Amino acid sequence: MEALFITGVGQAEIRPVDRPRPGPDDVLLDVRHVGLCGSDLSTFRGVNPLSTLPRIPGHEIGGVIAEAGDAVPQAFAPGHSVVVVPYTACGRCSSCLAGRANACRYNQTLGVQKDGGMAAQLVVPHDRLIVNDHLPERHLALVEPLSVGFHAVARGGVISGETVVVLGAGMIGIGAMLGALARGARVLAVEISEAKRTDLLALGVDRMINPKHCDLDQEIAELTDGLGPHVVIEAVGEPETYRRAIDLASFSGRVVYVGYTKSEVSYDTTKFNLKELDILGSRNATRTDFETVIDVLSARPDLADRLISKVFPWPEAAQALPYWEANRQETFKVMVDLSDAR
Repeated sequence: MEALFITGVGQAEIRPVDRPRPGPDDVLLDVRHVGLCGSDLSTFRGVNPLSTLPRIPGHEIGGVIAEAGDAVPQAFAPGHSVVVVPYTACGRCSSCLAGRANACRYNQTLGVQKDGGMAAQLVVPHDRLIVNDHLPERHLALVEPLSVGFHAVARGGVISGETVVVLGAGMIGIGAMLGALARGARVLAVEISEAKRTDLLALGVDRMINPKHCDLDQEIAELTDGLGPHVVIEAVGEPETYRRAIDLASFSGRVVYVGYTKSEVSYDTTKFNLKELDILGSRNATRTDFETVIDVLSARPDLADRLISKVFPWPEAAQALPYWEANRQETFKVMVDLSDAR
């Protein structure tokens, strides 16, 4: 069969690989759609410290069960469409023992620490799957990235009536916006790409603020009656936005970091104490987050269609990462359709 490999910095190609076989507790998937994530792009650029090359990318995966192992429950019978939960959990570390397996110390995410879903078929333990025969096939590959943003909202404890500022309108930031809106919050999106304005407003955000065109601190102050937002979610992953989140948050506010920085961040920590901030990290997503996203997409299928910017057919899959790198400012989600993968 065929798989897409990132073979070197800035290089991707389709190669033949052996067809996998499922064990007793596994299922064999016919992969249908895979979305590209920032971690895939970092691997393509050669700056992902968690990944080695060559690597099959892809952890935003939707597929159809082709075969099930002998010990797999009937609920995972062949023919069902599924979303893949692409993380592992050791069951022994402090996070797993605390019931927070999404933050497992020894997690290995598909497409990052281990080969991912950008292949004609993929073997996955059945407990890493969520069956869903209702969403359109390509919408299934949106569930994972949006779930990461929904998890950040859950970490921030967002409630109805609060004002939430989300820094960054990539797919994780979009997930945070949709997650906050689903909880009844008012959302202010901070994004430098004017090409995304119309779509962000259509999603339901109250304002899109471009910090290149205004004084961001002043704009946020005016929109919050000088109080500041209850919650700031950082989904960019740059030292500047890490610091800005602290500056923007209200007194007794919450800051959630879901973006990963590639370099150290230096702070004037005075505001940590002066504002008595709750500062939280957010990693991956829980099954509950996945199921919440599925409910939102089921209720509003227009959201998914608006967020899928371009779909590459399998023969053109090697062009997907270079395309996304060249068009990031106007692109939400790039996907590969593997229906024709052999």
